[in-house]
Amino acid sequence: MEVYLVGGALRDRLLGLPVVERDYVVVGATPQMMLERGFKQVGKDFPVFLHPQTSEEYALARTLRNPVSGSRFPEPHAAPDVTLKEDLARRDLTINAIAESETGEIFDPFQGRRDLQAKCLRHVSPAFSEDPARVLRVARFMAKYCDLGFQIAPETLSLMREISAAGSLETVAPERVWQELEKALLLPNPNLFIETLRQCGALASLFPELDCLWGVPQPPKWHPEIDTGLHTLMALAMAARLSDDPLVRFAALTHDLGKGNTSAEILPSHHGHEGRGARIIRLLCERLRVPTHYRLLAERCATYHGHIHRLDDLRPGTVLKVLEGLDAFRQPENVARFLLVCEADYRGRGGFEERPYPQASRFNDLFHAATQIDKGELKRMKPGKAVGEAIRVLRLEAIKAVM
Repeated sequence: MEVYLVGGALRDRLLGLPVVERDYVVVGATPQMMLERGFKQVGKDFPVFLHPQTSEEYALARTLRNPVSGSRFPEPHAAPDVTLKEDLARRDLTINAIAESETGEIFDPFQGRRDLQAKCLRHVSPAFSEDPARVLRVARFMAKYCDLGFQIAPETLSLMREISAAGSLETVAPERVWQELEKALLLPNPNLFIETLRQCGALASLFPELDCLWGVPQPPKWHPEIDTGLHTLMALAMAARLSDDPLVRFAALTHDLGKGNTSAEILPSHHGHEGRGARIIRLLCERLRVPTHYRLLAERCATYHGHIHRLDDLRPGTVLKVLEGLDAFRQPENVARFLLVCEADYRGRGGFEERPYPQASRFNDLFHAATQIDKGELKRMKPGKAVGEAIRVLRLEAIKAVM
């Protein structure tokens, strides 16, 4: 029974990056041997165990075997006779196919350290194609490591294009697609996740609502970059610059989806895209099983972001309507997130990147005023519809006073 450190912990340590969590592979063991040593088994597809003290993951060495009847893809197979090299050979990229023994000896049969030095994302073998979700993983690695200078090897990018063209990505479970997107949204450059998927043709299969934005024009006066797809990437990059919150970043990514089905007769105008976008977001989130709190913020941002850009032209009643639509009085944190998305949308344009966005602070002032109404008299009223209407009147008067 031999234990090796593998995966991200070793990769990041060799890159000089902080190690967040450690994973291990165990060669020559059976599930019973692990259980006898106090490990707790988790997972159904293949034997993975949690260490009794550290709770770190220990997986039995495994390889892939021929798919069972009715399945298109090979099944993981764990057994005591699976070698370390066989286990590493089934991994996605060479930089993830490195192992370290308990004595510190490095095993690198696929030249992963060479590719770390060369800043290259290269697949280990043609078996890469056996799990189409690896296309998403490579895109995520680009979002994570591009600042270090990493690029995808030409042969790997070519293989990713073949996988996309073959329609294999349609077999990836929706939950897996969302899982990869959510992880990418937490990274320094989530826009490169989307850009990489588009580069290899995967975006059209996985996120057609986004892919159709490229080639859709916008008014040059407000969008010097013109192309809606390019603006979406710029807005996402700006959102990542402004906030670490993945909810803000997802809302920025999806805020203009309604422009993808604007009638050709009115282009480059996009009248009504806000409402269309909210409906598209709902369908997207249903398909990918996106958590409700992500969906709600994204729908609200799609619906109301244009109001904040033209805040000076709004009536007090419209401002109150936006606040109510954001559910701001019950969930005040929605306002801060919403305004970050609006700012990312505004500054995510060619030449707008360093411009101020005073609308955010002005809208915040209006929101603050609406929350500071005198409720002393209202407390003496009997609960009911009249109280709600009275509160609304007071909020509207407070907003008027500030405007």
